[in-house]
Amino acid sequence: MDTLGKQVVVGVSIAGVLVALAGAVIAGAGSGPESAPGPAPLRWSPGACVTGDFALTPCNGGVSEVVAVAPDPPGPGDCPADTDDVLRVGPGRTACVRNFLDPHPGAPGGGGGLLRPGDCVAIDGREQPCARPGWYGRAVAITRDAAACPEGTLDTVPGGSRTVCLGRGGQVLDRGACVARPAGRVVDRSDVTRVPCGSARAWARVVSFETAAKQCPERSERYLRSDSAPRPVTCLDVLSQ
Repeated sequence: MDTLGKQVVVGVSIAGVLVALAGAVIAGAGSGPESAPGPAPLRWSPGACVTGDFALTPCNGGVSEVVAVAPDPPGPGDCPADTDDVLRVGPGRTACVRNFLDPHPGAPGGGGGLLRPGDCVAIDGREQPCARPGWYGRAVAITRDAAACPEGTLDTVPGGSRTVCLGRGGQVLDRGACVARPAGRVVDRSDVTRVPCGSARAWARVVSFETAAKQCPERSERYLRSDSAPRPVTCLDVLSQ
């Protein structure tokens, strides 16, 4: 009886151990690598990284970083001043991004990012790199309209919902600048070509800018009229007939 009882007790104990081990194995299988949660999905949010092809990527392989998410199009102040590019990332949303390394197209004159003082623009107000030829003028300010441009502004061009105020440089005319002879009646600023005054193409020198031809100085023999310019009449002293 005693021997048999001991055998029974031992058998029950062994069975209990086997059941416990089986439970441990099952629990371990449920927490194995097959059921581990995957990486968090990539989102267009500040701190996210972007490839050179403007796609989201883990931050061990990006070339730029999302510095802000803004409306589409971004309004004034929606993107940081050092933004290098603005990407449309969904209905009504854009991402403001900045490169980790040089070059930084968003720097003044770089040709990208946000339009700001120091940038160069085409005749239609689109930004262009100052290092490339063909830009029309250099911005001195970006304002709500031409009337708000600072003193010393020589010309203006539209820039979306804003006005780009231009200073010296490019094709923008100033007193003393020389121009080539236009092919015909001037109807747009792009018809007037600035040239070096020592050039064989120099036809006349700018004397002043007026709102009406009768306001031109006496020494002004000719004038150019451009209906799209804020200073419509350019008074000229002819250098060669």
